[in-house]
Amino acid sequence: MIHSSSSPSPSRLVAVLGPTNTGKTHLAVERMLGYASGMIGLPLRLLARELYDRVARQRGSRAVALITGEEKIIPPRANYFVCTVEAMPLGADVEFLAVDEIQLAGDPERGHVFTSRLLGARGRFETMLLGAQTMAPLIRRLLPSAEMTSRERFSRLEYVGPRKLTRLPKRTAVVAFSGEEVYAIAELIRRQRGGAAVVMGSLSPQTRNAQVALYQSGEVDFLVATDAIGMGLNMDVGHVAFAGLRKFDGERRRSLHAHEIAQIAGRAGRHLRDGAFGVTGACPEMASDLIDAVENHRFEPVGAAQWRNDDLDFSGLPALLGSLALGPTRPGLKASEEALDERVLRALALEDEIVARARGGEILGRLWDACQTPDFRKTTLDDHIRLVRAFFEHLSSATRRIPEDWMATQLRRLDRIEGEIDTLSARLAGVRTLAYIAHRADWLVDAGHWQEETRRLEDRLSDTLHQKLMARFIDRRTSALLRGLGQEGEILAGVSADGSVTIEGQFVGRLRGLRFDAAESTGPLEQKTLRAAAQRAVGPEIARRLGALAKEADAAFALTADGAILWRGEAVAVLTGEEPFSPRVRLYGEFGADATRSRAARRLEAFVAGQASRRLSSLRRLNQAVGDGAVKGLARGIAWRLVEAGGVVARRDVEQEVRSLSRLERRTLRAFGVRIGAFSLFLAELLGEETRFFTKAFSLVAAPRWRPAGEGPHALPEHRPPVRALALRGLLEVGGFAVHVVALEKLDQLLRAAPARNGGRRISQAALESLGWTKAEAHSILRGLGYLPADRPAGDAVVWRRTGTGSTLADGPPSSGISPFEALSVLKIPTPSRRRRPPSRIRNTRG
Repeated sequence: MIHSSSSPSPSRLVAVLGPTNTGKTHLAVERMLGYASGMIGLPLRLLARELYDRVARQRGSRAVALITGEEKIIPPRANYFVCTVEAMPLGADVEFLAVDEIQLAGDPERGHVFTSRLLGARGRFETMLLGAQTMAPLIRRLLPSAEMTSRERFSRLEYVGPRKLTRLPKRTAVVAFSGEEVYAIAELIRRQRGGAAVVMGSLSPQTRNAQVALYQSGEVDFLVATDAIGMGLNMDVGHVAFAGLRKFDGERRRSLHAHEIAQIAGRAGRHLRDGAFGVTGACPEMASDLIDAVENHRFEPVGAAQWRNDDLDFSGLPALLGSLALGPTRPGLKASEEALDERVLRALALEDEIVARARGGEILGRLWDACQTPDFRKTTLDDHIRLVRAFFEHLSSATRRIPEDWMATQLRRLDRIEGEIDTLSARLAGVRTLAYIAHRADWLVDAGHWQEETRRLEDRLSDTLHQKLMARFIDRRTSALLRGLGQEGEILAGVSADGSVTIEGQFVGRLRGLRFDAAESTGPLEQKTLRAAAQRAVGPEIARRLGALAKEADAAFALTADGAILWRGEAVAVLTGEEPFSPRVRLYGEFGADATRSRAARRLEAFVAGQASRRLSSLRRLNQAVGDGAVKGLARGIAWRLVEAGGVVARRDVEQEVRSLSRLERRTLRAFGVRIGAFSLFLAELLGEETRFFTKAFSLVAAPRWRPAGEGPHALPEHRPPVRALALRGLLEVGGFAVHVVALEKLDQLLRAAPARNGGRRISQAALESLGWTKAEAHSILRGLGYLPADRPAGDAVVWRRTGTGSTLADGPPSSGISPFEALSVLKIPTPSRRRRPPSRIRNTRG
């Protein structure tokens, strides 16, 4: 029961007319709440739900009812009714009544419903008709006693011309006129601008509200919608961009009328903030007269209201059809076009079984009720007629109810959340149909149960659809980063213990030492945004780390064999110079001031140089000795060659100098760690495992693409690595292979221990294989050292003879095999005698 209060004021009929953003709906709600009871009819279920939530917050949910075709929330003592226009309970006695968007009385499809409310729906004390100024002449004609109130728009609306989708300003609503267009535009905006919310009239209130919340919260700056947003949905829109100026009105594709464009464009601007509208994509420019009409709110008045007789004759099917066909008798009204419910009724009236059942009275009324079922599914007319026929067959059966098992089967078929957006939308449309049935209390035995079931399923599908829409049309990470970058001051960022970096709650990459590895991006926009956000959020942390690194002790660093420099276990730089005592490093990453990065790099170079001095002490001392003249004569030349080469020189390249060394010069070289082998001169310290691990990094700098594996001979590529790259690994090029000097000294042992034969040494294949070489490798290396087979193989043994002169081998006892350098002790190298010069006499030239 609705409570009313006595009022001395006479009943008023007021028409409040004006463009969008004039506060008409707000005024109506305030007027309604000033009475003890009231009702307002709205053009959309979505708008009704929005207004219901607002009124419920002000008056409490127990005082407010929501009534739409698919949803009814009616508390026992409701005072205020928020409804869709079609669902307004006209039998309710309320003090105040309002109908919004009354200009829809001229709409060919729904106009007759708005006309019915215009002419007959009244509040006991006040009735308010809200709409466009174009209704003023018609209201004066139909309702001469109505008070006329005009309201001006709070802000200006300005046309700004065409703009590319990628150039649209933030807080823009892009309007398209089909689901396919909406999806295509939203997908493009996601790739180019981070994402967009999607609003269509077919969405459930829950999905629509969730999408609008994304936009209103600023998580996305763009909204892609159908013309449903033109019907009073309140959103913070600054710019409306039309993606087209033609729409399908149910029968044909036609151009939008000026007042329709104004209704949609009027969503731009809020209260006193001006709004703008324009076109985008492939939409043509608006004509100047159209722009002028929209900006100045000058439109052709509504000439006549659509009318259909609502005093129907249910004495028989022909009488019902006849009463629906009656035309208006008052001026200012025109017969409406045949609506869907009437088309369905006429189609069913041709079926004998339906005619036999619907002979009049209650059954005929049920047939008409079934025909008025909305086509939420938007399938074919024949499919909708079949559905209505099924309803009527149940409603005209003995039980006069739709069976419970039929409802259960339909719900079970729709109760699935897998599938994409279109599939989920289709299921939601099916649920809306079942919800419409559930809210017809006289159609079901337990209507309350099915209302709960359909609401539960609609909520579940709506949540899933919302998540699918977000996943497809919103790059939440890019959107959050763009939002954060647009804020003043610091953005919300954090680095976890494992290096994970989050900005505005989104994972954007991982910080490893000084290097920020951005998360995988889906396009250039996200890549650019990730970089900008990381520079702003991670930059300070990297600057702090660079400062800490520059102050660290050597114990915090390590050099890997691959040339990476670790700081507390994280790679922060890589070697770029091959000189161990004057190293160059390149820091990883790109963030940080140049001066700060330079200080950190110099600190790492000092660490590497210190390690080189400790691990390559012989090479360092030899280098210093050459520089300051501590090594003289022939020994100095050999030392210089060793330093330049990196610690290993082929003996054949310095043979003459070696033969000419004095015993003192030999002792000097040995004191600096130089060993004179059979086939090479080398620094003994390069053979140590720890030193080889260290020098490998510098070898990689000298020859980055050459990475030999294992200890055996390494076949050299066509483009030979530099001699220094080999020497730093203790290798020497022989016969197309890189061979370790230790292996060459073992070969020398084998040759010395082998029996002499025909001026050479007879070596078995088994002996050569003990070096870990294949037969082909061994033969190539021996030839490279200047040996040739002296005769044909005898079994598996070959006599190898050194060609040329000056063989370094001498007969001697076989090696014990204990040390690879044992043979060095039996080397007999002819040393040329040096004739001592008598001291020269210096003549006194003084007079």
